Amino acid sequence: MVQTPSTTYTPDAATAPPKKAAPVWAVLLAACAGQFLVVLDVSVVNTALPSMRADLGMSAIGLQWVVNAYSIAFAGFMLLGGRAGDLFGRKRMFLLGLGLFTAASLGGGLAQAEWQLLAARAVQGLGAAILARRR
Repeated sequence: MVQTPSTTYTPDAATAPPKKAAPVWAVLLAACAGQFLVVLDVSVVNTALPSMRADLGMSAIGLQWVVNAYSIAFAGFMLLGGRAGDLFGRKRMFLLGLGLFTAASLGGGLAQAEWQLLAARAVQGLGAAILARRR
């Protein structure tokens, strides 16, 4: 019995068509929107503090921690987010940070207890640190 070698076509990097890059304006728009989310979340939570106090029965110290949990996590993980962008790619980290930020925002909106809101705000800060561009 004669066997013929099977040939499979694998394109070389030199012969493969180049990947089409996203338009510069789309990348700039996505980066600006992500940065806007990060900055907006720091300030917009202040308008919701009275309703958080009423709905969750939070103390003044608890309300301060709602603001601080985000800021501390954001500042603390900023270098980690930048290094992760260097290692794994900025686009991948941008999308991961955006997903984490969005999921934590949903968790904060659905929080039924003070600790849930504080945990969601800390995860939002982590997502924002990964999301924020540093170069």
